[in-house]
Order: sequence, then C-alpha cells, then structure tokens
Amino acid sequence: MMRFVNVARGVAWRSIHNTLVNPAILVPSIMFPLFFLIAFAGGLSRISDVPGFHYAPGYTAFQFVFVFLQSAAFGGVFTGFAVARDFDSGFARRLLLSAPRRSGIIAGYTLGALGRWAMTGTVVTIAALIAGMNVDGNGVDLVGLLGLGIAMNLVAALWAVGLAMFLRTEQAGAVIQMPVFVLLFLAPVYVPVTLLTGWIHDVATFNPVTPVLEAARGLLAGSPVKVAIAFAGLAVAVIVLSAFARRGLASAERAG
Repeated sequence: MMRFVNVARGVAWRSIHNTLVNPAILVPSIMFPLFFLIAFAGGLSRISDVPGFHYAPGYTAFQFVFVFLQSAAFGGVFTGFAVARDFDSGFARRLLLSAPRRSGIIAGYTLGALGRWAMTGTVVTIAALIAGMNVDGNGVDLVGLLGLGIAMNLVAALWAVGLAMFLRTEQAGAVIQMPVFVLLFLAPVYVPVTLLTGWIHDVATFNPVTPVLEAARGLLAGSPVKVAIAFAGLAVAVIVLSAFARRGLASAERAG
C-alpha cells in the first residue's frame, strides 16, 4: 500500500507542478471555461426571457453549472494530453520501469487532474460570483454540487488516461477530447431539456450527461432533482473506466 501511495503522490505532484510552471498548460485550462462563462451567461442572458424558462437563481447560475461541470470534464481530458506527452518524451516508459506499484500511476494522474481542476473550478466560481450569480442552495446542496464536479473530473480523467495509455502519442489528442466534447454539448446547455425540440431533444434526453447537469442545477437552486440517478451513473462510469484505464496500463506495459 505504501508503494502505491508513494507512486500516486509522486505522479500527482509532478502533474500539478508541471501545470503551475508551464503557462501553455495553465492559461488555456483557466481561460477556456472563463470564455464559455462570459459568452454563455453574458451574451445569451436574454434566453431567460423565453416562455417556459424557469430557473430561480437566474441565467448566470444556469450557465455556471454547465461551465463548472465542463471545466471538471476537460480538467480530466487535459490529463490525458499530459499522459500522451509523457509517452512521446519517453518519461512514461521510464516511469513504468521504475514504479514498484504501477497501478499508482493511474491514481497519480487522476489526482493530478483533480488538483488542476481545483484551481480552474475556484477561478470560475469566483468569476461567476463577481458577475452576480445567485446561489439558492444550502451547504449540503453545494457539497453535492462539488461532489458531482469531482466525480465528473474523475470519469473524464480515467477515460483520457486509459485511452492515452492505449495510443501513447500526442496525436491522439482529438480522439481523447472529441467524445467528451460531443457528450457535453449534446446535453441541455442553453435551455432546459423540456424546451429543446427536434432531434437534439431526443439526443439530450438519453445523454448520460443530462441527469448530471439537471441534478447540479437543482442543487444550486436548492431544489434537488435526480441526484441519486446522477451519482449512480457517475459511479458506474468510474467502475467501467477504471477497468478501461487498467487495460490501457497493461497495454503500455506490454509495449515496453
């Protein structure tokens, strides 16, 4: 167990340290969600006047929840980019040779993803509060919202780390990112799912991100809905993608 902890701690610290000292990694991870918050919550705020749109905290809060979860997901995706970069540089192969408990490598990268998202999520939250976001949920609701963000980050990180270990090249960046991007933006981003029409309504209804997004918005509004469904879905995803990441690690081990 101590070997596992030491490997995980070392990999996590390296991942977070590389982010802090490299503006090319840190700045986009912060600016990307801030851009969406400004564009969606500010530029599209008149959508709240659409008949049938009812969200007590207001449109800024409605969009903040999406950007908050989006930043969590992409915090995990960016970790996959880092893993692929480590394989291209040769560091990952040296790590595989030296780590006494290789499963700690996966844990370390996922902890690094959580650490990086902690910075991004904090900045996005502060920006939303400065912009006048209303928060109607109580302390328990907000803890639940944070829990959904952490789980979303973990799910995305396990997906990205696993795929990066299978492919082992930075050229896999688009393959790692695209499924997460598509799932997020085929959810009810701008309006509740009840106001969507056509094929996008059908897709959003069955999109696994939709109940997570609805649960998070309900928690921020102090009116929890679908919380159990959201956490259950994320828990299943964590179990499945943990096995996927472990298979990716085994593939990297066989490749030497």
